[in-house]
Amino acid sequence: MAIKSQEKRSFNSTLFVILAAVILIAGAGFWFLFLRAVPSSSQQVTLTPEARAYVSKLGLSDVEMKAHENYMKATVVEIDGKITNRGNRPLKLVEINCVFYDPYGQLILRERVAIVKRTAAALAPGETRPFRLPFDSIPSGWNQTLPQLVIARIDFEN
Repeated sequence: MAIKSQEKRSFNSTLFVILAAVILIAGAGFWFLFLRAVPSSSQQVTLTPEARAYVSKLGLSDVEMKAHENYMKATVVEIDGKITNRGNRPLKLVEINCVFYDPYGQLILRERVAIVKRTAAALAPGETRPFRLPFDSIPSGWNQTLPQLVIARIDFEN
């Protein structure tokens, strides 16, 4: 009889540990998805007057959108295209805002992404470079059209 009581206590403590781990993981997932601090638009760097004047010298071309299912059976939307630097200055960073709308024209997602990254070589004058932007968390109310692409930041190479 004492053996069954010990086994029951061992089973209860194992169940408690598993339940605590599941609650901890669920709480961390909830925090990551909904509560973590996201920089507000006032904290994000805006275009400097110099960068604003240079925007007209950048060209986006061959922009296409496609969707596919990833290995976790979730839909991933990809935007592929090319950026061309038609100006006379090398660029070490170019970020764009991808703005997604619902069927009624209401903004449902604005995501800022780099299409020229600091970790890569600078985009030289006259150079064209491909970019690929994957999105896997677009809200279901999205109107399924290409998002608005707006240059949000340009950093020049020194």
